[in-house]
Amino acid sequence: MREFLLGLRLLFGAGRGNRVRFFLMAGGGSLGVCCLALVLTIPQILDAHDGRAAAREPKSASARSAQSTLVLQRTDPYGSRPFTRVFIAKGTKGDDAAPPGLKRLPAPGEVFLSPRAHDLLRDRPAIASLLPGDEKGLIGATGLAHPDELFAYIGTPRDKIADEGRALKGWGYSYAPFPAVEPSTLTYIRFALGSLVLLPLGIFLSVCARLSAASRNRRLASLRLLGLSTKGTQRVNAAETVVAALLGALLGLGEYWILNQVMTRTGLPSLRWYPADGALSVTTVAVCLIGAPLLAWFVGRASARDAAANPLAVRRTAAPKRPTKWGALLLVTGLGIVAGYCATGFTGQPANSVGPNTILIPAGILLTGLGLVLTLPLLSFALARRLARTTQSLTLNLAMRRNEVEPGSTMRVVTGLVLLVFSASLAQGVLIQLEQVSRPSAPVQDYAIPLATLTTDQQRRLAEVRGVRAHAVTMSSWSDPDGPADQPYASAVVATCDQFTKLVQRSEGCVDGKVMRLSDPNSGTGQGARPGDTLVFRVPEGGQGKSLSITLPKDEISYNGYDPSGVGGAEVLIPPSALPASARPEAAEYILTSSSDRDQVRRVLDGIAAVTPTAEINPVGVNIEGLQQIAVLETLLGVGMIMGLVIGTAAFVVSATDRAVERRAQVTAITLIGARARTMRTVQCVQVVLPLSIGLALALVTGKLAEASYLITGGSEIYWDFAGLPVLALAAAGVAALSVLGTLPLVGRRIDPELIRRD
Repeated sequence: MREFLLGLRLLFGAGRGNRVRFFLMAGGGSLGVCCLALVLTIPQILDAHDGRAAAREPKSASARSAQSTLVLQRTDPYGSRPFTRVFIAKGTKGDDAAPPGLKRLPAPGEVFLSPRAHDLLRDRPAIASLLPGDEKGLIGATGLAHPDELFAYIGTPRDKIADEGRALKGWGYSYAPFPAVEPSTLTYIRFALGSLVLLPLGIFLSVCARLSAASRNRRLASLRLLGLSTKGTQRVNAAETVVAALLGALLGLGEYWILNQVMTRTGLPSLRWYPADGALSVTTVAVCLIGAPLLAWFVGRASARDAAANPLAVRRTAAPKRPTKWGALLLVTGLGIVAGYCATGFTGQPANSVGPNTILIPAGILLTGLGLVLTLPLLSFALARRLARTTQSLTLNLAMRRNEVEPGSTMRVVTGLVLLVFSASLAQGVLIQLEQVSRPSAPVQDYAIPLATLTTDQQRRLAEVRGVRAHAVTMSSWSDPDGPADQPYASAVVATCDQFTKLVQRSEGCVDGKVMRLSDPNSGTGQGARPGDTLVFRVPEGGQGKSLSITLPKDEISYNGYDPSGVGGAEVLIPPSALPASARPEAAEYILTSSSDRDQVRRVLDGIAAVTPTAEINPVGVNIEGLQQIAVLETLLGVGMIMGLVIGTAAFVVSATDRAVERRAQVTAITLIGARARTMRTVQCVQVVLPLSIGLALALVTGKLAEASYLITGGSEIYWDFAGLPVLALAAAGVAALSVLGTLPLVGRRIDPELIRRD
């Protein structure tokens, strides 16, 4: 306790510079703890989403009595978001429990809406046809997965859902029907966040705990020479670092609380939550309040070991020792694992992510990243010693001699930036994996809308939605129910040749204005429809039933359709001129097509919803819930990349600021003996840029190897992401430019001889 109190007295009584360093340590630690709390809380937010979604899921049975309450659930796409409607027909028992978020079941003609659905109904009254009844209230937060969810409970008469409704037995399951993120995918996201955030975060907190290591070591060496014991000296140093870390942890938790309140009101793209979802749990608080000071304790003891063991060498600046080689061992081990998995990509049987590989792959990548960081001081030391002995340049000699004396000081400045480039490679791999998982099998996306629900004006406006490439109408021929069983049957596409060409992969032999047969070798054929057969299409017009008879011609169009496709399997192409302008064929669908890019699909779906809010949209081959999950995953990955960028930049800023203060006495001494400011700026720049260049080169190589091993074991179609190299190269160049700017404040304009007085 005596040494601890002595450390506190030295902390607040050793001058303004020491206090500035203390608050710099606390401020940097608070930023790191805030990011750590956010990473630890993301799974809690997703679990809260899924828990509320599972709690409101109706338990039902097919066996029902006349007194039972019936329930029917429908989830349809509204634009690029799912809109869930639960129809409830109350039974005569009257004792059924209400779902979460409601105080009672809705009576026939009553509608309870989520706040977002309420706003949508107010802004677009046309969706009232989706919600038959009068709005009676809002669904509480306990009944919604997230604040932006489109959800409604609709009371309805029993006869409306008598055919499809099921008997209500209660509410709530132990699992969510559509989780915010699939458990298997969440594993990859956790690994990505760990690589993007936790690894740089650990390094950043260590950097904060070792600020001004040289001056602190000299002060500790003085205490040791005055008679303080070795352990006592280490405890004095640990007191300062632990108090700074504890203060930083408290500030970081406060920063996270403010961030949670702000983000729950503004939200993230595709991810919203309630304040209680992101509230700090006991586990998160314990990890932050115990983990950060504990890390600072070990780092502080390690940094004070030399001053406590050999104080004279510290006071007299003895010849430097070579940095430890344990970091190189970690790097070699990690690269060995990663390279081994990369080698399987050249064989016919690439490794997968099952069994022991689920542990070895993350371990190899983390060991590579950690080994990269711990190896940089050794490489900087070796390069500095070699160049200092051989160079004839005064500037380069000054720079390399300082790096030789304090290789760790320079590397603390550039470590965060090196890890930023390494993590960017992993982020590229995760993005490639998500792109392939969610990418449709066809380069186009079709949308099918029942033609009977559209007016002529709506058809025109839908065809003009931004991103829509082509449109057509599909319809099926009519079969007489009293006719023979082998009567011909076929489906038709009403479109011009240009429109049809844009709807299919390949088309040959089309002639505008003619009815022509369609032949796709990859699709089935109709029920006996052959050239010369007559196909009848029901085309009501003006309220009177009409029919269109088409004789199947011999002229044929050979085409290959996409899979999936809204016009796949069609056998007849009918020109639009063959139908009356106001015709509405029975069982017809209006087909739109666009690019299959996910962002484009979302824009087109939102554009369709803006034209016809109540229409039933079938995005052919697309799962709206899956589209939502991919959006959530991209948001989480984006958050991780932003946090990694913030941590890496913060580590550089904190270290560069500390280095500027730490080197003032040395810069002043060299300036007083005649060195020009331009020379000193060049020296400071070379001291940082040269080891940083080595670190960035290693980060590029090891990062791409780690990315390749991740893609190979993940079953990706792309093993070697050469397309991502230019982006990483530009990022490395930007990092180098940032480091040059960061060295400029190290040489001030004002020379203060007091800075070189003896302690």
